[in-house]
Amino acid sequence: MEKGLVTEDYMIYGEGFDSPVEQEVPEPERLLNEFESHDGKEGEIIRSYKEIATKSKDPLIKFLLQMIISDEERHHAVMHAMASSLRGSINWTRPEDAIPSLSELGEEKGELMKVTADFIKLEKEGIKESGELLKSTKGYYQGLLTLLVTTMIHDSEKHVEILDFLRKRLKKA
Repeated sequence: MEKGLVTEDYMIYGEGFDSPVEQEVPEPERLLNEFESHDGKEGEIIRSYKEIATKSKDPLIKFLLQMIISDEERHHAVMHAMASSLRGSINWTRPEDAIPSLSELGEEKGELMKVTADFIKLEKEGIKESGELLKSTKGYYQGLLTLLVTTMIHDSEKHVEILDFLRKRLKKA
């Protein structure tokens, strides 16, 4: 566990206390601090990417940086929501920008289970098809097409993970 120094106002004085007393930071608060720190860094990174993309005259650089900016903005939003959710749990509140919870699904649960399974199948088929495309793109545009297809495969793999998580949560709901 991370430890933090107790401020001068709260220092314990007396026999045996020659230096500040270290106090353990609870794990949820340590994690919240990490989320908030990362969230702040994400914002700085996004500003830097946008600045470079704006200054560049090269359309390919702008295109590639915009792909990164879109991902980073999504990461920033997710990190912010995770921090807000954790902060809400620590403070026993439910902030508006927190990650929503799975609500009562009723009749739609069965349909959601089916479409989730269908989407997983489609994403996996897309990964397989993109893998075939990957072989064909070698040598085009100095590897740019290979890079783009590879990133789409990574996105589809991420989609499968998200859908699998959702499927498991729906089963428990």
